[in-house]
Amino acid sequence: MSGTLYVVATPIGNLEDLSPRAARVLREADVVAAEDTRAVQVLLERADVGGEVNTARRVTSVFEGNEAARAEAIVAELAAGKDVALVSEAGTPGVSDPGERVVRAVIEAGMPVVPVPGPVAAIAALVASGLPAAEFRFVGFPPREAGARAELFGRLRGDPATLLCYEAPDRVGATLSTMVDAFGGGRRACVSREVTKRFEEHVRGTLAELAARFADAGPRGECTIVVAGAAAGEVGSVVDVEAEVRALLAGGLGPKDVAQRLVAKTGKPRRELYQLALALARGAARGDDDPEGQP
Repeated sequence: MSGTLYVVATPIGNLEDLSPRAARVLREADVVAAEDTRAVQVLLERADVGGEVNTARRVTSVFEGNEAARAEAIVAELAAGKDVALVSEAGTPGVSDPGERVVRAVIEAGMPVVPVPGPVAAIAALVASGLPAAEFRFVGFPPREAGARAELFGRLRGDPATLLCYEAPDRVGATLSTMVDAFGGGRRACVSREVTKRFEEHVRGTLAELAARFADAGPRGECTIVVAGAAAGEVGSVVDVEAEVRALLAGGLGPKDVAQRLVAKTGKPRRELYQLALALARGAARGDDDPEGQP
């Protein structure tokens, strides 16, 4: 019989959050597939406390750069009857961490996958934020590039679900600023940092307040941003892109600035907005307001 792949959630900071079941699985596994083989040793030492140490247990690495190849190796281990525990550096594998490819490969091979639930920073931040938790959308880490980030939030402008994302400390200010452009400054939000750790903090306020607070200096430590979803009047609302472009052109902005201004508000690619603004500007210069057919 084949072995079992256990997808094991591990503490995101406080080692006391390692569940008894997770500790037992880590002790008994034949192979521990870890994102960070050095960091996992601390976890294994804690898991081994009070139990019989498995001296035959091996540790192997599975990180973003080698996950595709290691997925095949893990399938081979399972086929040989070995039990494998998959862990990320912290939290739940596959949630903005390596693991998805491994799980998919094991499922495709027809072998069992068993989750061992535990900490997820996004969920911890959600329940601490005080924002609605009945419906939420998790988007992982937003794009680093400003235009792509603006497009993402622009597409989510009318989504009623509470929005969750991770962000690096040095990009929190820029991301909050983009959210203000996309959602407006009045939405309630929360920036959670160092969840479960000694300096855990949850900073709540409107998006405008938080953007101002972190504009010059980002928070220290790992961060999760939680933002309220669209209000009833905003849900499903569609921005009249052409009308917005015309209004900004009439206000004196050039096509390039119009496109830059509207990416977050509309969720449209900057190039598409620029082409529309350019066509409308040329049409207006000729006294023809119809952009169709314009070069």
